[in-house]
Amino acid sequence: MAHPDFCEKFSLEGRVALVTGGAGLLGEQFCRTLASAGAAVAVVDLAAEGAGRVATAIRESGGTAHPYAVDITDPAAVRAAVDDIRTRWGRLDVLVNSAALDPKVSAEGAVRSSSAFEDFPLETWRRALDVNMTGMFIVTQAVARVMSQQGKGSIINICSTYGLVGPDQRIYQKPGQPPQFKPVYYTVTKAAVLGFTRYLATYYAGTEIRVNALTPGGVYNGQDEDFVRAYSARAVLGRMADKEEMNGALLFLASDASSYMTGANLVVDGGWTAW
Repeated sequence: MAHPDFCEKFSLEGRVALVTGGAGLLGEQFCRTLASAGAAVAVVDLAAEGAGRVATAIRESGGTAHPYAVDITDPAAVRAAVDDIRTRWGRLDVLVNSAALDPKVSAEGAVRSSSAFEDFPLETWRRALDVNMTGMFIVTQAVARVMSQQGKGSIINICSTYGLVGPDQRIYQKPGQPPQFKPVYYTVTKAAVLGFTRYLATYYAGTEIRVNALTPGGVYNGQDEDFVRAYSARAVLGRMADKEEMNGALLFLASDASSYMTGANLVVDGGWTAW
């Protein structure tokens, strides 16, 4: 039987969390998990309707949440949201940087918005860096000012297995169809997330501001059977993740249960990177 003091370390009662990409597949899960642990959650997403839907669902379940429709590449919009969070709840304890451009595999097996490296559009590359890295920088900078004043906080940057290893492009191909590729920007920006995480962790050395990364493996989201079969064959556990399976790791990093962790990368990938 777990000691009650240990279980209490996972509590977020009285704390405030901000989740970017809060209406996304994992972002919504993160918002619900943090709220279930007692945190007031700022659901930040470019899509106002999606942010509102998630915040409403949390409130209807007895939690505390408020939606913010924010373009994270807009510094003024980000600052306004952070200021409103402080006015509303008085503090900001947890930041989850989950927002990112990530072309998904459709139910038909195609990778949306992908193209070969040789022909990859420069504008798409620039837009992806703007969202996946510059947006993360802008949000973190605004939140870090608050955390520095408080003297404590937990920042969690969402990475990917493709930030650790290159994509296995074979799993995206379908016989008789044109080649499909996970685009170059995804691996590059997710690898940069780890550098950003380690920089911030050491920058805040000697403080109680902790910065860690969470690296999920592939999450099932209605992909076609051929893709699921090909992906699962590469995972040691032989399957894709359920969307709920990242929640425990997220709560661990957000809470005092991980109080002696900073600059780390917690990998939850079903063994994908263990081969």
